[in-house]
Amino acid sequence: MSNPCREVITLQLGHYSNFVGTHWWNLQDASLSYDPEAPPGEVQSDVVFREGQTHGGHVTHTPRLIAMDLKGSLRTLRQEGCLYDPGKDTSAVTWEGSITMHQESPLAKNPFLEDLDKLDRGEILAEADFYSSPQPHCSGALSVDTVNSQLARMQKAYRLEGSVKVWSDFLRIHLHPRTISVIHQYNHDGEAHRLEAFGQGEALLQGSVLEDLEDRLHFFVEECDYLQGFQVLCDLADGFSGLGSKVTEMLQDSYGGRGILTWGLAPVSHPNSTPMKDLYHMLNCTLGTVHLANHSSFFCPLTLRGGFGRRPSPPAAFPYLNYDPSLWFHSSAVLALALDALTLPYRLRNNSVPMWQVADTLAVSGRKVVAAYGAVPFPMMHGSSLPDALGACMDSLPWKPLSACPELGDGRCYGQWTTLKGFEGQRLISSLAPGIKPPTPLHSLHSEEDVLASYIRSFYPTSPLALQLVSSPSKLTPPFPQIFSRSFGAQGFLQSQSPPPGSPAPLVGSVPVLTSLQSGPALGPWLSELQRGVRAFDIRRVAPSFLSQGPEMADYEDALEQLHLLARCYRDDSSGMMHSSSEEDDDDD
Repeated sequence: MSNPCREVITLQLGHYSNFVGTHWWNLQDASLSYDPEAPPGEVQSDVVFREGQTHGGHVTHTPRLIAMDLKGSLRTLRQEGCLYDPGKDTSAVTWEGSITMHQESPLAKNPFLEDLDKLDRGEILAEADFYSSPQPHCSGALSVDTVNSQLARMQKAYRLEGSVKVWSDFLRIHLHPRTISVIHQYNHDGEAHRLEAFGQGEALLQGSVLEDLEDRLHFFVEECDYLQGFQVLCDLADGFSGLGSKVTEMLQDSYGGRGILTWGLAPVSHPNSTPMKDLYHMLNCTLGTVHLANHSSFFCPLTLRGGFGRRPSPPAAFPYLNYDPSLWFHSSAVLALALDALTLPYRLRNNSVPMWQVADTLAVSGRKVVAAYGAVPFPMMHGSSLPDALGACMDSLPWKPLSACPELGDGRCYGQWTTLKGFEGQRLISSLAPGIKPPTPLHSLHSEEDVLASYIRSFYPTSPLALQLVSSPSKLTPPFPQIFSRSFGAQGFLQSQSPPPGSPAPLVGSVPVLTSLQSGPALGPWLSELQRGVRAFDIRRVAPSFLSQGPEMADYEDALEQLHLLARCYRDDSSGMMHSSSEEDDDDD
């Protein structure tokens, strides 16, 4: 059934969140069709994109997005963008005295950004044959669709691992002038004036920062016909966790009834970290988890770290990825691929599920923290079927933790939302000849929903389950990092033979992804471990500076108690009650 467009506003709060968000928007843009004659896709792009016009009357599509970051985080990107730039007007200059000009050399751009500029000027148009569209780039020489088509057809393997310093170094789309909000009170680079502590972030959302955010929100909200809610990407490990807590609280107060789905982002590692900084990271993650969960429809941490403690397990390892966990450019790409599938239910053109319903399915009885898992990419052999792919994983699920929360492995789950994306061109059910015995029970089923549901229920036999299957893949356009196994072909399916050693591997242009959002007993020990980690030391003695700008000690203690109660919600014997009776033992302390 076709649904009206239910708009979503995205907020990205913090530098790593903007890394993940940049990859995510590049993925969305790769699937966005500007051709009005093209058949509509499965994903309704207008949910997250807005339509506008330049000063010259050209139609544009830009993200319905507010991205907050610190001073010095943009490098070559102009805060106001260039899509709606009417040109500089110098007619008001009346000074007749002498003028001293100081010219600063512009920052060098990486090869990808240089090619974007060349494409915009039409300097490399002749390298491929493609069409124009009405969407302009900055100068109007080429459309954005033309730029994207050119880059995709060039199949150029950009190696940006050594040149990406900030998220705008690999941004391939144009942003609205009201999108980027720079916080000038703190610096992105250097040791001075860093946004390091939860209390610093909380204190920011007042005065000019609050007014600026409200102004941007009102602009995007007022042009929506049916706003279903907000998806918030927020850094957990630094002071943005405090800022995000206040932002989600404001959204909850001002837009009650709308969905607020919050994704807490944390990189595997931070540059130039120290034991004290690691302690701050753990404290920020702990307080952020409590407050973001309180003010959101649900809260899901997203990280490839092995945990939020000071001694985490090794980063998540995916059997078909060759990524460097220490590179934000790599780890954010993996999380963006997963997020592309995790956010699908409320972005579909047909049979979409509104944000509030997704949240109500998972965040039951006070369990507002959920965990994400993903098979990135999902291994499907080229020319095989979905039962073949799932049948090869009958001993263990193919996904890995994306929230630093391992599954218990005992088949218990209070609620689960599973999404499979990207099986386009593959057979979804078995086509065995008559008389051939099915190799697995999955091969005897007659619909793709039954195949996936039967597979999941073999591991979670009594758990509530919601499913979403979308055939279109996540399209990978330059400069998405080529971090895939050599056994994958260009369409993202496993090949029977890998390329010979020494020969170039094919550029992977799309991949299937399988994800799962879960609310289950595994989150109880995970939350308890988080609480015990910060209870293990006296913060007033070890890290007094963390409290110097807030929160107060009483608020800090209250947050830890809330975390303790939240962990109890995930006990099977607690019946999900936030304020369960004191008859239960306190072995979590």
